[in-house]
Amino acid sequence: MKILLAAINAKYIHSNLAVYSLRANAGEAAGHVEIAEFTINQRIDEILKGLYKRKPDILCFSCYLWNISMVEAAAGEIRKILPETKIWLGGPEVSYDIETGLLTRDFIDGIMIGEGEETFRELARYYLKEESRQGKSLFDIPGIACKNGRGEIVITSARSVMDMGQIKFPYGENLADFEHKILYYETSRGCPYRCSYCLSSIEKTVRFRPLFLVEKELKFFLDEGVPQVKFVDRTFNCSREHSRFIWSYLLEHDNGITNFHFEISADLLEEEDFKILNAMRPGLVQLEIGVQSTNRKTIACIHRSMDFSRLSYAVKRIRQGKNIHQHLDLIAGLPWEDLESFRKSFHDVYMLRPNQLQLGFLKVLKGSAMETDSKEYHIVYQGTAPYEVLKTEWLSYDDLLVLKGVEEMVEIYYNSGQFVFSIAFLEHYFRDAFSLYESLCAYYNDYGHFERKHTRIGRYEILKAFFEEIVLGEITGDRESLRKVFCELLTCDVYLRENSKTRPGFAPDQEKEKGRFREFYRREDRERRYLKKYEGFHGRQLMTMTHIEHVSIDIEKTVRTGKPQGKECDLLFDYREKEPLGNQAKVSVIEITGGDKDERQITDYEGGHF
Repeated sequence: MKILLAAINAKYIHSNLAVYSLRANAGEAAGHVEIAEFTINQRIDEILKGLYKRKPDILCFSCYLWNISMVEAAAGEIRKILPETKIWLGGPEVSYDIETGLLTRDFIDGIMIGEGEETFRELARYYLKEESRQGKSLFDIPGIACKNGRGEIVITSARSVMDMGQIKFPYGENLADFEHKILYYETSRGCPYRCSYCLSSIEKTVRFRPLFLVEKELKFFLDEGVPQVKFVDRTFNCSREHSRFIWSYLLEHDNGITNFHFEISADLLEEEDFKILNAMRPGLVQLEIGVQSTNRKTIACIHRSMDFSRLSYAVKRIRQGKNIHQHLDLIAGLPWEDLESFRKSFHDVYMLRPNQLQLGFLKVLKGSAMETDSKEYHIVYQGTAPYEVLKTEWLSYDDLLVLKGVEEMVEIYYNSGQFVFSIAFLEHYFRDAFSLYESLCAYYNDYGHFERKHTRIGRYEILKAFFEEIVLGEITGDRESLRKVFCELLTCDVYLRENSKTRPGFAPDQEKEKGRFREFYRREDRERRYLKKYEGFHGRQLMTMTHIEHVSIDIEKTVRTGKPQGKECDLLFDYREKEPLGNQAKVSVIEITGGDKDERQITDYEGGHF
């Protein structure tokens, strides 16, 4: 008897926690269980081939919003070539609307509803004992839905929620299968909040994994040097005792390598939390913070608990430490939020200067309160996964297309961290940041840029053309000087990210400065004042491993004010000592004043943003 747990992940670097937890908790059936992972980027015939080669007797798919269409297609095709294989589904995407969902299809034999560890163990035991003719009835297993002899759907009794202390750790001693992949981990299930768009709100009882087990499992991750561990706890810090224990443990046992990702409610943080978080190594943890909207009526309507003033304080306080990557989320398409209201929400969050700002779109999930509320609020959404909003009483489809374009511009020009100086400078020439990205979106549409693929340098050239046409077109005065300043900022952005071997066409001519640059490297070869991490390399090698750029402006003051602040200086880009959150070069400023040099560093950009 072979039981195959199949996962179709969103990306190759993802792993599927569910299938590994099911196998780890399968009891005596674990020896019969195998795992197969694929991605949504693979063709159906590739997935089909991978499944067929395993020739499972029982095939169980892990179902989510992002993979359900591929699961349906793969299941339908595998039934044709393995007609005797039993096909079961499990996961949040199939745990609701059982009687009208995929179980109505002939090729699906059953569904595991809700938490799966105990259900899967009993289901596997049933098939193993059925094979030896010792099994009980399938309908005696709680938490499943399947068909009887007449083809009617039968839903068995609900299964009680699990004790988190009884769930076995999903990862064994050998992590070879997870090389170059993110590991997912949970220390709690359920959520105390009632956000109407989220399935976690259905189960309001929060259960925590005992901390003595958590400590042991964190030690495993740290000892193994796992690159990244993502906690899937829905509101990680809803219990301060729980979250502080974990954060304190990570602070005390940091291995200098592993990064831990948490989804938190920032407005719950207190002084003790800030002290722990601000003491951490840069990159030890990263925080995802859901804001969703700053419209109070919207927040109340979706039953969300969020104090934006406290959240803002927390984000700013964490940012002061310059050691933690913060990812803030907004959701477009919520009730009572029109385009102008969303503009304000965007502005409120953008001004907190997160390392990343994700502009997402409402998904009306099966089983969520929003599915019911959508009728009252006339929210129209896609009929198939991902059930994304199409229009509301407050947002037309045209509005949503604008927001889609803004989302893409934010991803390219803000979240990438590749346009630190130029975007911060551009913001001064627009009503607000949203207007900047809205204007960029319109520019992309006008010139057909969305329909083409662009190189990295191509994105800079588009931004330069945008500045010259849209910004300079509205300015009277010395446009040529302003254009040169913007080209200097773009050039610095290019070298901030990498030591580009090909100098951009818009970069200022540096021919007159090369003698001074060579002298700097000769001096550095003797004194090692700046490039202390380059021991063993001589001056000529240093010239190829770092970069010097001469500029005519005080780059920090220029970016902060939006007005050129003249000051001749050289910028040294050091690629071995990078800014830890945004992965940009450390930038040292060498000011030229009457023949004397006053060295300092640019310090106001952090995590890729000013």
